[in-house]
Amino acid sequence: MQLRRTHRRALAAAFTAGATAAALAAGMASSASAATVFSDDFNDGDASGWSKSGGTWSVVTDGSGVLQQSNAGSELTRQFAGQTSWTDYQVQARVKPLSFGSSSSLVGLAARSASSTKMYRLALLGSGRAELQAVNGSQLTSLGSAAVGAAAGSWYTLRIETAGSTIRGFVNGTQVGSGTSSLASAGRIGLVTSYATGSFDDVAVDSSGGPTPTTPPSTTAPPSTPPPTTPPPTTPPPTNPPANWPTPTGNLKVDATIDVPVSLDGGLKRYYGIGDGGQGESQDPMFVLAPGATLRNVIIGAPAGDGVHCEGNCTLVNVWWEDVGEDAATFRGGTTYTVDGGGARSASDKVFQHNGGGTLYIRNFRVESSGKLYRACGNCSTSYQRHVVMDNVTATSTKMLAGINTNWGDTARFSRITILNDPNRTTRVCVKYRGVPKGSEPTEIGEGADGTNCLYSTSDIIWR
Repeated sequence: MQLRRTHRRALAAAFTAGATAAALAAGMASSASAATVFSDDFNDGDASGWSKSGGTWSVVTDGSGVLQQSNAGSELTRQFAGQTSWTDYQVQARVKPLSFGSSSSLVGLAARSASSTKMYRLALLGSGRAELQAVNGSQLTSLGSAAVGAAAGSWYTLRIETAGSTIRGFVNGTQVGSGTSSLASAGRIGLVTSYATGSFDDVAVDSSGGPTPTTPPSTTAPPSTPPPTTPPPTTPPPTNPPANWPTPTGNLKVDATIDVPVSLDGGLKRYYGIGDGGQGESQDPMFVLAPGATLRNVIIGAPAGDGVHCEGNCTLVNVWWEDVGEDAATFRGGTTYTVDGGGARSASDKVFQHNGGGTLYIRNFRVESSGKLYRACGNCSTSYQRHVVMDNVTATSTKMLAGINTNWGDTARFSRITILNDPNRTTRVCVKYRGVPKGSEPTEIGEGADGTNCLYSTSDIIWR
């Protein structure tokens, strides 16, 4: 996703907003000692930091900025945020159903979204009831429900609390469901509709356990952990980047995001048809990989939407992007991601966007006619120390190989890099930025090898 300006405010600031403040204060009172790890009031006018799956979403004005889903005919629409590593937390949001297609239609809130189809969901139903659900694909398990008089046009404050295997749901401060479940031990937050339209506002997450995202300091500091030096030992040794782009074995038009829970081998078919082929925000991804999943032997043609989303550790083997749309791949929520083989071209901005923490390994890869091969997010809603290791990469007509945030301890390590057809050596190998909180723009502060953040020697870069 593109880096865009977004206003995120601390949850405490919400407590000054009249009736909304009262509802939020009541909902969060039980976790006064917990850390607020995420909040969004959409007053900045965009939904950056969220990942869309289905539906028609936009930020509109309803007294203040709200995120609205306006396609009443969509079977299932979702917006996800946060990290797949989040475990024990509570998520709260104001939710306003705008229309229900039937008594079973829903507008709701999700917690521990382990994938796009596995989560805990607190749903306001067209029947007027609220139900706390464990959702696993098409299988729904009710953890409790209550009549709340849910009606289109009214705001409701929904809250889900997760603690170990105990899940509880609240509407306007009153518990409507509680139960135990082992379906999902960790996952992101989500906003959900099904055959309904609705608005969402004042989303806040308090962490009471598990990994807690933090915003790194804005001053320059060396990495707090040693930067990686070699690719993971469990993968094959590097080979040469492919000399030619592959010929598709077939074409497959895609009308909706493909979930990859474990692995998918495309047999070098060309997948295309998502989005408009441009740089517009909030396009659906072509593939969403669950934590630990592998995607291999796939050609992604235009339009490709937002490419591939890795929701945790993932491996991409021999994946080719013929015409990068918004981004080729976005990495979030994991600690180790690997791109082995393949290539990308025609990325007007960047190929790989690194939003989560951990290390991205890029090897045996070719990039052509692109802006940046890699960018560590410099203004995401939550920020981490990030690392990239590039080995055996060939670049042609690409402006920058890596952009990192040195004040957060990011590192970029390069070996066996070949830059073609650049006699004036205008390709920038490693560009340093000062990362900033959400709502500001990162600033460029330098470039080049320094032995601390940008790690390479002259022999690691071959100009040919």
